[in-house]
Amino acid sequence: MRLLTFAPQGGVGSLRLGALVNGDIVDLAVLDRAWRCGNPGSEPLPATMRTLLAAGEAGLDRVRALLKYDLEYDASKGEGQGADWRFKSSSIRFYPPLTDAEKFLCVGKNYRQHLEELRRNDLLLETPQEPTSFVKYNYCLSGHGWDVQRPEGVVRLDYEPELVFVIGRRALGVRKAEAFNHVAGVTILNDLTCRDLQRREVASGSRFWTGKNIPGFGPLGPWVITMDEIRDPYDLWMTCTVNGEQRMRFNTGDQIWRFPEIIEHFSRYIPFEPGDMFATGTPGGTAIGKPNAAELFLKPGDVVECGIEGMMTLRTHIVPPT
Repeated sequence: MRLLTFAPQGGVGSLRLGALVNGDIVDLAVLDRAWRCGNPGSEPLPATMRTLLAAGEAGLDRVRALLKYDLEYDASKGEGQGADWRFKSSSIRFYPPLTDAEKFLCVGKNYRQHLEELRRNDLLLETPQEPTSFVKYNYCLSGHGWDVQRPEGVVRLDYEPELVFVIGRRALGVRKAEAFNHVAGVTILNDLTCRDLQRREVASGSRFWTGKNIPGFGPLGPWVITMDEIRDPYDLWMTCTVNGEQRMRFNTGDQIWRFPEIIEHFSRYIPFEPGDMFATGTPGGTAIGKPNAAELFLKPGDVVECGIEGMMTLRTHIVPPT
């Protein structure tokens, strides 16, 4: 399944939980109300992505039942005829699939080629011997298709496409062999990074989190793909294009630390709850790693697309500050 958070274009009120079905967006709350007319006594579907994931496999099974009902409705009424829970993707605004995660850890320096890029540019003081991370805050997240402002004075704005694992079951003291029992699905983060700030922070010995937590610098989505549709999370091809030009294409199998090692390391002391997320790093190919970096850093007017081939594409428009 492809699960997302959205609002109708120009709409008001709370965000809605949705699913992508045959290119359309299904409003799961509206569909659920119709389904419950024939299933009296059923509790309403959880209203947000995080509360849905907290309901565990029972919550996901409920969504599967709803989508089956949607298909049966099509069969009885004629595909696309009159279902008031459906929207065209062009008529909605995508939000980050999760807007209220308790914890969003970003694992850094997790591809060897990117380690070398950072080292050459004095952005790496030492090679980590275990997984390291920084935190992304909810306020900096942005959705698919959003405008993101390049702040005044920033000239070295870089792109970093990353595979994100979304926790679906409480994780504390998890062993590597059990890791994927705690994962609900995957999505994409474009870990936009202000290299101007990052260089100063590394030089001062501080963690480089400021230049990664500017408002908008966390494009996420457009949806979460559940793990039953992921044959092997370490054989996914990911891409990044700027204005249609391919800048990166890489395989997730090249990571230094894979998710089992990551969750075993961090859950030793920290509990992770459904809806928490782990971004797993970017490979080589970022602008900072190229000899013509000045030409490649993101500028107002640029359109960045980060994708998992055959599964999803996350688009961001870079705009000037207002």
